[in-house]
Amino acid sequence: MTDLSDELLPTTRRALLHRLAVAQSEGRTPSMVAGVLRDGRLVWSGARSMVDGHAPTTDVQYRIGSITKTFVAVLVLRLRDEGLLDLADPLGRHLPGTPADGATVAQLLSHSAGLASETPGPWWERTDGALRPDLADILEAERPLRHPAGRVHHYSNPTYALLGALVERLRGEPWGEVLRREVLEPLGMDRTGLLPEHPHAGGFAVHPWADVLLPEPLTDTGLMAPAGQLWSTVADLAKWAAFLASGHEKVLSADTVAEMRRPAVAPEPGDWSETYGLGLQLVEHDGRILHGHSGSMPGFTAGLWVSETDGLAAIVFANSTSGPRTAHVAAELLALTAQHEPRIPEPWRPLAEFDEQLLALTGPWYWGAAPHSLRLTADRGLELSVLGRAGRAGRFRAEADGTWTGLDDYYAGETLRVVRADDGSVSHLDIGSFVFTREPYGPAGAVPGGVDPQGWRVY
Repeated sequence: MTDLSDELLPTTRRALLHRLAVAQSEGRTPSMVAGVLRDGRLVWSGARSMVDGHAPTTDVQYRIGSITKTFVAVLVLRLRDEGLLDLADPLGRHLPGTPADGATVAQLLSHSAGLASETPGPWWERTDGALRPDLADILEAERPLRHPAGRVHHYSNPTYALLGALVERLRGEPWGEVLRREVLEPLGMDRTGLLPEHPHAGGFAVHPWADVLLPEPLTDTGLMAPAGQLWSTVADLAKWAAFLASGHEKVLSADTVAEMRRPAVAPEPGDWSETYGLGLQLVEHDGRILHGHSGSMPGFTAGLWVSETDGLAAIVFANSTSGPRTAHVAAELLALTAQHEPRIPEPWRPLAEFDEQLLALTGPWYWGAAPHSLRLTADRGLELSVLGRAGRAGRFRAEADGTWTGLDDYYAGETLRVVRADDGSVSHLDIGSFVFTREPYGPAGAVPGGVDPQGWRVY
């Protein structure tokens, strides 16, 4: 195996290898391979195997299960960004005749369309796709919905089969070919595909009460393949993790990737540690929010998580049907790296350039009597902070028309405008109709509803 660990401290490498070894041993899996990224680069990899001297490398393929869904979601969002569909479109507008005609594309991406979790008939993961030749075969015609559309998160594998078919309809060719040309090739992921290529791991079931193995079948699941059929390597998924952190100009913009990891549905009742975005799972682990996905297919489990805050990602594969919690192990490898080597912030540097008119906007502003401050940031951006106990903070991106667009929380998508008086001086700030003035309820301030003419007083 290529040694990629020199950039981590020996104590960090030891801790990561120990966690991986414990997971392989206690999870009773034939093999396990993992990698950790820092700032988009693979800086550590490790492996354990039941065969002495034959541990898998980062170039060995494993089946990645439902991590496949993240790739399908990217294909759908590419269609959206090109204007070929809208997330609010019902599926039937582009792919009519399925039991999910009324579900929106956004609901399908976020598993909130209410569709059944699995297909009718035989277990799709272990049977040939020829048993389900048509889209009508992946959902019960009489009862395709388990919940009202848009109301709850209900994980559904047939949902992503429908999204794969949607890609095929709008592109006019198999989704796997679209994936290869539009995503895998631009990212340099030449070891990822629908069918295994040497070298690849074999999948096994491990007997629950004895240390014996049973080979699992390798099936082509046909129409259900977008739900979980892809094979990949740690080296390839490292490139995918880097993409899920910051986007790629030839695949999806950073803004669209950020949209994918925004919660799209409420968590399950009583469980606020996990939710779902547009094709991405979002989990809370060890005090940090991770985005990525877990995966399983007969003979294999996988996990990939990215921490935007820490600039870290981790990937874990195992080749047993059940046993090691690979997604949990991936989260722990990420947390161990952050604990041993916390992210070192970039040094402070002054702005390369600034506009005097923007500099004049900085300083204190008041929403009513609530004090805030405005800072000038890079690329003509603005940052609003709360100075007192009430108010809302937010970052704002400069637009070409002289306004700013909110990037965070309450102000996300809202417009900040600088309103000027007749003489050209700044009168106030308008953020989605909220007025910010230089004084708290100043007599000359543009306060909606006016200011009592007697001003501030003592009672």
